[in-house]
Amino acid sequence: MELKDLVGEHILDAVDFSDEFGMSQAMRFRLDGKVYTVVEDPGDGYRSSMKEISVGDEGMTNTFQPVQVIGLHHSVYECGGSSDILELIDAETGETIIEVGTDNETNNYYPIFVASFHPEAMRFNYDADEV
Repeated sequence: MELKDLVGEHILDAVDFSDEFGMSQAMRFRLDGKVYTVVEDPGDGYRSSMKEISVGDEGMTNTFQPVQVIGLHHSVYECGGSSDILELIDAETGETIIEVGTDNETNNYYPIFVASFHPEAMRFNYDADEV
């Protein structure tokens, strides 16, 4: 499975974070009833990237009211590095709720694992005046 496979419309209703084996960060999110787990590859401790994405049916702790999201995939290769990012955007607010993958945009020098969750962007938390 690849991040680009999640492009399109989905229903998001849960996001969790955990440490894998005490070394790597993992983000789990549930789309359309399936749990996707994205795990960091810690590299050499200075650099990191996305190791893998898998699908399962693990239980989720941080659940919330379902939100319709649109998945966008960004992939850029330049200067010897590449970015591979999935962005889940609230279909109503147009704001990014989740960004996950590998980014190499930081001075095109080293990759970095991205796993960010912005619950304030979800329609039921969104306040346009605060943006």
